Amino acid sequence: MADLKMIVGLGNPGPQYSRNRHNIGFQCLELLARKHDIALDRMQMRALTGSGVIAQSGARQKVLLVKPLTYMNASGEAVAPLARFFRIEPASILVIHDDLDLASGKLRLRAGGSSGGQNGIRSIIDHLGAPDFVRAKVGVGRPPGRMDPADYVLQNFSADEEALFTPLRARVVEAAICWLFEGVEAAMNRFNAHL
Repeated sequence: MADLKMIVGLGNPGPQYSRNRHNIGFQCLELLARKHDIALDRMQMRALTGSGVIAQSGARQKVLLVKPLTYMNASGEAVAPLARFFRIEPASILVIHDDLDLASGKLRLRAGGSSGGQNGIRSIIDHLGAPDFVRAKVGVGRPPGRMDPADYVLQNFSADEEALFTPLRARVVEAAICWLFEGVEAAMNRFNAHL
């Protein structure tokens, strides 16, 4: 069985945020946990975690699923200590997060790079001391008119958006599984093709 890999979903803790656009990372991680019977039930390093094994085509992969409970902008304060404790290299970490610069309903995987203005990603880069982790960026689009982007991402998905994001969450889970077993290049080739 391959070494432990970490999948992180970004969001804000608390029921008032659970359906927000900004919490798409949490939403995808929770779906992944349900599909693979991994309970997110341990408090570790300011995060809710779940560990288990995901199997596919005879291969098995140990995973640590992580929901930082630090609020989005301080996500690195949970992710980096967990990575150090479990000796997980940045390249073995996938972070799922919302992206304002990607059209609503689009998914783009990327290995490394800058934060792109996403404060949760910036915090993880700062605390890990490296940008070399993989990101699954989930497009939520730009806010309408002159609406403040901070207000926009803290709104719940509309009913129309839910029709788009329900299958997209399942697609993000598929992309995460592809990354686990086939690597980032295969996942990028397969899941970035529909842009």
